Amino acid sequence: LFFFFQCDNAKGLKAFYDAIKYGPNHLMVFGGVCATVTSIIAESLKGWNLVQLSFAATTPELADKKKYPYFFRTVPSDNAVNPAILKLLKYFQWKRVGTLTQDVQRFSEVRNDLTGVLYGEDIEISDTESFSNDPCTSVKKLKGNDVRIILGQFDEEMAVKVFCCAYDEEMYGSKYQWIIPGWYENLWWESWINSSHCLSKNLLAAMEGYIGVDFEPLSSKMFRTISGRTPQQYEKEYNAKRGDGQSSKFHGYAYDGIWVIAKTLQRAMKYLNATNKHQKIEDFNYTNHKLGKIFLDAMNETNFFGVTGQVVFRNGERMGTIKFTQFQERKEVKVGEYNAVADTLEINNNSIRFQGLEPPKDKTIIQEELRKISLPLYSILSALTILGMIMASAFLFFNIKNRNQKLIKMSSPYMNNLIILGGMLSYASIFLFGLDGSFVSEKTFETLCTVRTWILTVGYTTAFGAMFAKTWRVHAIFKNVKMKKKIIKDQKLLVIVGGMLLIDLCILICWQVVDPLRRTVEKYNMEPDPAGRDISIRPILEHCENTHMTIWLGIVYAYKGLLMLFGCFLAWETRNVSIPALNDSKYIGMSVYNVGIMCIIGAAVSFLTRDQPNVQFCIVALVIIFCSTITLCLVFVPKLITLRTNPDAATQNRRFQFTQNQKKEDSKTSTSVTSVNQASTSRLEGLQSENHRLRMKITELDKDLEEVTMQLQDTPEKTTYIKQNHYQDLNDILSIRNFTDSKDGEKAILKNHLDQNPPAQWGSSDPSRTSKDPIEDINSPEHIQRRLSLQLPILHHAYLPSIGGVDASCASPCVSPSASPRHRHVPPSFRVMVSGL
Repeated sequence: LFFFFQCDNAKGLKAFYDAIKYGPNHLMVFGGVCATVTSIIAESLKGWNLVQLSFAATTPELADKKKYPYFFRTVPSDNAVNPAILKLLKYFQWKRVGTLTQDVQRFSEVRNDLTGVLYGEDIEISDTESFSNDPCTSVKKLKGNDVRIILGQFDEEMAVKVFCCAYDEEMYGSKYQWIIPGWYENLWWESWINSSHCLSKNLLAAMEGYIGVDFEPLSSKMFRTISGRTPQQYEKEYNAKRGDGQSSKFHGYAYDGIWVIAKTLQRAMKYLNATNKHQKIEDFNYTNHKLGKIFLDAMNETNFFGVTGQVVFRNGERMGTIKFTQFQERKEVKVGEYNAVADTLEINNNSIRFQGLEPPKDKTIIQEELRKISLPLYSILSALTILGMIMASAFLFFNIKNRNQKLIKMSSPYMNNLIILGGMLSYASIFLFGLDGSFVSEKTFETLCTVRTWILTVGYTTAFGAMFAKTWRVHAIFKNVKMKKKIIKDQKLLVIVGGMLLIDLCILICWQVVDPLRRTVEKYNMEPDPAGRDISIRPILEHCENTHMTIWLGIVYAYKGLLMLFGCFLAWETRNVSIPALNDSKYIGMSVYNVGIMCIIGAAVSFLTRDQPNVQFCIVALVIIFCSTITLCLVFVPKLITLRTNPDAATQNRRFQFTQNQKKEDSKTSTSVTSVNQASTSRLEGLQSENHRLRMKITELDKDLEEVTMQLQDTPEKTTYIKQNHYQDLNDILSIRNFTDSKDGEKAILKNHLDQNPPAQWGSSDPSRTSKDPIEDINSPEHIQRRLSLQLPILHHAYLPSIGGVDASCASPCVSPSASPRHRHVPPSFRVMVSGL
């Protein structure tokens, strides 16, 4: 029996061949420490039928039984730690690891075997890095791939560099766990600290808590071994006999190796005695293949308890015990062991110590957190929305209750109801905009995406469509100079609003069918946990989007923009209509301005704050609340105030303005006449006084005629009854003649502007009807036709100054070029005292 001490291939081969040639016949080869020499000898043993048993060669290469069929070892190979590592990973539920390997064959083989062991065990090797001299680049890559559990294979010198790089990259502490070879010498870092740029304290800080994995030199069990001693007794005796000599961690495996050889020869002898009484083990020679096979089989059957634990071979590999140690405060502390025979792991939880409150996570735990709308914010905005809806309901009650009042009736109460309905729909959409994944399910949220879009779109069109339809009717009546009478009922306005809504529905239906809104989730960059836990928060945000979102929004915005431009045009065209109950142009302009500005600002801010749901919802809700509230208030508050303070203001403003302008014109006329002839001053003043009195009489009649006109407009099929004394007043007015001053040759101051019929015709009557009842005579077809011919010019006088009526801005008649002959301009030598008749 012999073994080699020198790691020299040439000397090893020479010693082996010399022993074969010159020595006695050897039954077995015991030894082989250096991997290179051992592998050469073991590969050639088959030719001599010799079985080799090593107690120190741990290289994984020797585990290849096809290449080394006669090789055994009592020490576990370097690959024996991989099943133990697998058990450790499963024990702490680490399912994601990374490897860092030095470019040396010994370490690469262990890494490759580890890959095979972990394969199929639901453990992911997320990154595999290797290095030759500088491990910092590989360490950075591991950190970049979020590797928390690092399985290292490198020697002591590279270990110092690795932990130095780990300190620089902050890959240590409670979030990381290093698992490296445990066969380093005691205080191994002190020998290599000078080869790195790290300070000793920084290196120790990075090393703190790493776990080393290595075979157990001696069993920790208290069992008696095959020698009759316990492992502890053996160690005590060994240390006593060793004295001051250097200790080797392989001494227990050498001791058990002797027992393996002894037990192998014993089994071989028993086998020979039982099968062939004439053959003995002393008869073995290098060409005796049969005895060599007997020795090989006998060694494979080895199974006993030695000082290193249970000695069992599996395909020539020792199934030994693997220990786990942890670096704690500058020293190695045993924290567990793995029994390869029983495939069991024992962890001493009292000894193992992690930097955090719990073992590190195998990866950054990403907890997706929905960025939801704050419940207090939703409650506040919902309260404001409810107040807005209460206000809208109050306006609706006011509008319905006073629908028969002249002021409200002239402003189209049905259209007012639609404006309120549109505002309430807009208010209602706020409740839907505030519902996200924290309140409803994903499927419900996707439904809400469509519903809230429809409600807001229909509400906008209903409110502004009704407002613009009202303005269009005023525009059609007062700006159409070719028609004597234009009756536009509310039913026609409803048709207009319905048409606008129909366009909305077409757009929305096409949107829903072709490219419906879907729930999408946008993920943002990870953020640290505010509570300090070893997790990262990935904010996610729900959106309502589709494939061609920009196109559909462009279509909707374009349609709404054209609608607002049309409203602005109507408001501008009807700005001079002097009946407040009909003319909302000023308020429409204010509404369009405020809504337009707020929508532009709100859309821009909402887009910029799409990653902040609270801010976005707050902006959208406030814009809707502001636009709806300001629109309803501009439409209804002036009416409410007017009705409360002055119910007759529907026509009073026009009369007051007319009287004031006439006074100014009278003043101008007086000054002009005085400059012409001072002698006629007194007479002129008398005429002006009489003229003013008659005009005031006309104004009073206008009030009654306007009421009649509005009734005609609402119920055109009926004929309004006009009191007989009003006709008498009209006849008195029509009997006024032209006033001229022929003595001085001055220009006429006033002149009647009558119709084609002479004034006398209004006072005449048919002799054949004088004996009939007055009421029956008034309602005769002839008188109805005459009354209509009278009412239409007065309607022009009240509502259409441009075709012959008195405008508040001028005292002289304003005649349209296309007016009828009865309203054409009078000769310049006359002044009109009464216009419109």
